[in-house]
Amino acid sequence: MGIMNKNKNTYWKTNLKYLAILLAIWFTVSFLFGIVFAEYLNQFMLGGFPLGFWFAHQGSIYAFVLLIFVYVYLMNKLDKKYDVDEL
Repeated sequence: MGIMNKNKNTYWKTNLKYLAILLAIWFTVSFLFGIVFAEYLNQFMLGGFPLGFWFAHQGSIYAFVLLIFVYVYLMNKLDKKYDVDEL
């Protein structure tokens, strides 16, 4: 069918909101937990490694992959809501 002009703005605002939230989570996990708060987090252990070290080397990668799946899920749901899904 297609998306009406009025709904285009709402669709893109929702999309940008999703992006902003997910990028903020990614920034928090990768930069703040992996670099800024690494010294504090290193007093805790995860899998035998200091938590700050783990976030810097593994946690940010896992979080990024998880955020990709969350974004795909959210966008598929949004596309169906506005009748612009592929199937």
